[in-house]
Amino acid sequence: MPPPSRRLRAVPVIGSALVLLLAAIGYLVFGGPKHNVTLPAPPPAPGCQAGTGAAAIPLGTEQAGIAATIAGIAVRHRLPQRALTIALAAALQESQLQNLDYGDRDSVGVFQQRPSQGWGTTAELEDPVYATTRFFAALVKVPRYTKMPVDQAAQDVQHSADGYAYGQWTGIATLLAGYFTGTSPAGVSCWYTPAGQADLAGALKQLTQTFGPAGKDAVLVGVTTDRSGKKNKKKTVVHVQRDGAWTVAGWLVAHAQQYGISQIRYAGYAWNAANGSMGWQRASRNARPVPRGSIVAA
Repeated sequence: MPPPSRRLRAVPVIGSALVLLLAAIGYLVFGGPKHNVTLPAPPPAPGCQAGTGAAAIPLGTEQAGIAATIAGIAVRHRLPQRALTIALAAALQESQLQNLDYGDRDSVGVFQQRPSQGWGTTAELEDPVYATTRFFAALVKVPRYTKMPVDQAAQDVQHSADGYAYGQWTGIATLLAGYFTGTSPAGVSCWYTPAGQADLAGALKQLTQTFGPAGKDAVLVGVTTDRSGKKNKKKTVVHVQRDGAWTVAGWLVAHAQQYGISQIRYAGYAWNAANGSMGWQRASRNARPVPRGSIVAA
């Protein structure tokens, strides 16, 4: 039998080894001290807004896309801003700027128009470009519609059960009309995390359906596709009339996630999808200049 002093010294040695072993197991299982672990913040959920600061109007990506389409149709047909305000108020009341495939009786689409009332087929009315074009075609036939209260003008088009309801959206619709047509430049921003190559051909096709074919006197003057930068990345340069340029830029931002667009540059500003929650920023001094009257999308 060993002396008592040796046996007593062995106990703390075994105990210390056991503590170290348990600590090592805990470190492996639980990942060590939590206060030393710094995890990157998750990216914000995709979304959009019109305006900046406390007065910004939050929008879902579908809502922003539809608002941009309504604005694009208004600009295409050279309609006054009052017409756009009336259309946005009607769309906010009828669908909250969503392309619905259901509604009261046979109502569908952004404006909840009814096939049975001669607005078009269900498939046509579920196309925001068609539905908006039909709305404006009816609106311009209303005598002195630009002088009417918004709710009255909208009701003369929609023939709703409660025409006064459109009036509650007058303020928001007026602001949105300004943001989506450039009365407040760089007023539309969206954010999402890009992945993969942008579908610029798809975006250009839909852009043309909204703003009309390119031409000397059209909103879209012309379009060129090019490659630039060290990564030989594709880019599309949209040449536009200056009075419709911010509407086109806002349309591209609002549809950026749909077509995988990661950057848009215009008039000394740049929008980037990855940090789009910060809105448009002044372009870097090192960035290649954008030709006047042109919007670059990549």
